[in-house]
Amino acid sequence: MLIDQFGRKIDYLRISVTQRCNFRCLYCMPKIPFNHQPKENLLSFEELFLFIKAAIDEGIEKIRITGGEPLLRKDLSVLIKMISDYKKDLDLAITTNGFLLKDFAKDLKNAGLKRLNVSLDTLDEKKAKQLAQKDVLSSVLAGIEEALNVGLKVKLNTVALKNLNDDELIALLEFAKAKNIQIRFIEFMENTHAYGKLQGLKRDEIIQILSQKYDVKLIKKAEKAPVSLYSANGYEFGIIDPHSHEFCDSCNRIRLSAEGHLIPCLYFDEALSIKEAIRKGDVKAAVEILQEVLRNKPEKNKWSVIDNETSLRAFYQTGG
Repeated sequence: MLIDQFGRKIDYLRISVTQRCNFRCLYCMPKIPFNHQPKENLLSFEELFLFIKAAIDEGIEKIRITGGEPLLRKDLSVLIKMISDYKKDLDLAITTNGFLLKDFAKDLKNAGLKRLNVSLDTLDEKKAKQLAQKDVLSSVLAGIEEALNVGLKVKLNTVALKNLNDDELIALLEFAKAKNIQIRFIEFMENTHAYGKLQGLKRDEIIQILSQKYDVKLIKKAEKAPVSLYSANGYEFGIIDPHSHEFCDSCNRIRLSAEGHLIPCLYFDEALSIKEAIRKGDVKAAVEILQEVLRNKPEKNKWSVIDNETSLRAFYQTGG
């Protein structure tokens, strides 16, 4: 069992398999050049799996594959199958922008993927192009449909932004409701790589907008997820609020980058690398590094409105 210094059980590993992304979303990496990381800089699937097996043996029960955009990593279904075959009852998921999903959904399902989250910030074609700096909406919607058709469980992630999609929150909720899937509205997470003029909506502002049409009531804060669940006339949706330290109280996760950096917190800039240990096949040393990272895991994030701090790490490096 993996326990951090504050007594939190760590059973969730998020793995960024690539920093590359085919979008340039305003809230993430609008000015980062399209680049290609040399293959030798990345952990291979075999190397990733060597660590993943050890992490599962140490108590990891949930794994989410992220990026960048994870579907840009060639043959991702191969890694999914490795993980699924090793532990069939593992909670195994992907977060994706959905652009390539139509082509890969069936392979991912057949490899053992159980569910995925798809980013959907707008239902307006022009806004989607503005946000992603690319014509993306039709492909994303087609990807969502295909994922549902092949039997994957789907959730939607929506970053709530003032003067961009604040007039669509009700429509987005109703889109998700019609598909019988859950939507999660996410407060904009300030970072130095985002477009500087963006302003996010806070939890209470999101609720206020939705309350114009729906009777919104708090259900509960999810026990093992940084999300509060609400009801809108019986439909369940979520709000992720990183600006509250309650976000951290039940944090059960740790992150691994494509280059082998173990990161204790999405905001935290300190990290330790397992690359050398894994490439030597020294799993014991990699697990010792994992334990040290847990000792460095902070109690709370730094997204404090009072402190006005902004993350220096790009989220495409850590998987959001």
